[in-house]
Amino acid sequence: MRIAIDCRMLGSGGIGSYLSGLLPSFLAEHHCLLIAARGQCAAFRSHPNAEYCECAVPPFSLKELCFFPRDIVQKINECDAYFTPYCNIPRGIRVPVFATIHDIVFLDVPDLTSALGRLVRKWFYQHAINRSRTVFTVSEFSRERIMAKLRCNRPPVVTYNAAPAYLREPFPHPVEKNGTILFVGNIKRHKGLAALLAAYDRARAQGLSATLTIVGNAENFRTGDDKTARQLTGAAVRGITFTGKISDEQLKYVYAQARVLVQPSCYEGFGMPPLEAMTVGTEAIVSDIPVFREIYRDFPVTYFAVGNADDLAEKLIAVIKKPARSIAVPAVYSYEKSAAIIMRCIRDAR
Repeated sequence: MRIAIDCRMLGSGGIGSYLSGLLPSFLAEHHCLLIAARGQCAAFRSHPNAEYCECAVPPFSLKELCFFPRDIVQKINECDAYFTPYCNIPRGIRVPVFATIHDIVFLDVPDLTSALGRLVRKWFYQHAINRSRTVFTVSEFSRERIMAKLRCNRPPVVTYNAAPAYLREPFPHPVEKNGTILFVGNIKRHKGLAALLAAYDRARAQGLSATLTIVGNAENFRTGDDKTARQLTGAAVRGITFTGKISDEQLKYVYAQARVLVQPSCYEGFGMPPLEAMTVGTEAIVSDIPVFREIYRDFPVTYFAVGNADDLAEKLIAVIKKPARSIAVPAVYSYEKSAAIIMRCIRDAR
């Protein structure tokens, strides 16, 4: 079977991680047409089942919707199916389409964007549902929200995310904990950074000496949510540091060195950082939201009341005061399992 795969979002956050985790399984069993921008797919191009097709058209652009290159469309239509790790689908594709909607946060959390922004995103979500033989998503929570907010002829199929392969590889030498509190995310309101910053200040006022490390550049965190940006004023004096842009290998060490990762989100489709942190032996404190109760029900996480800085401060102090514990990660999620589900749906649609 030949599968055309949109790889233009490789390297783009959780969607890129999802796709890079699936690709080895796709390539192991099928010939794959990898549609990607220049410089992408370097790790997969030499695979005997990979065929590379360069595409400079940005995802979610007018050109993608209306003027996608005919030669690329022709190559796609010579395949048996088209898979996209997100909900963008170029015009002109005649083979069965299989798309992914990771979450509908912009519909469920209205203040993240304007009314026009919500309308545009809703159109893309609904267009993906209408055009696809099967829509995949990454949690039962997201499946239920998609069905509640959009018109679905059939329920989306849950595939789940998983920890990237590089995190599962052993370290060459033991990694020592440096006592830091870690946040991996962005400044959007639903990520809950404001609650973490308030909790961190309160915990410090009660004698906590740990520092807070935020993965990313300080400049990026000073654009977007004004309230959170103000809370970051004087960050260095308060023991808050930024890693700057780092590689996957550097992130692996940052995860492993931290005493605890905090995921204070108000909304997620899955929520990868806690799984990634626990994979390398770091404890996680997560907000008590439905999707985390689903995803992490078998994991040794600590929950705090969502948005409650006082409760989070208490949990931070309690976790850090105790000796670091050994983390056993259940073998619940794997991209091999997720890829098998996707490929079964593609085969069944033929």
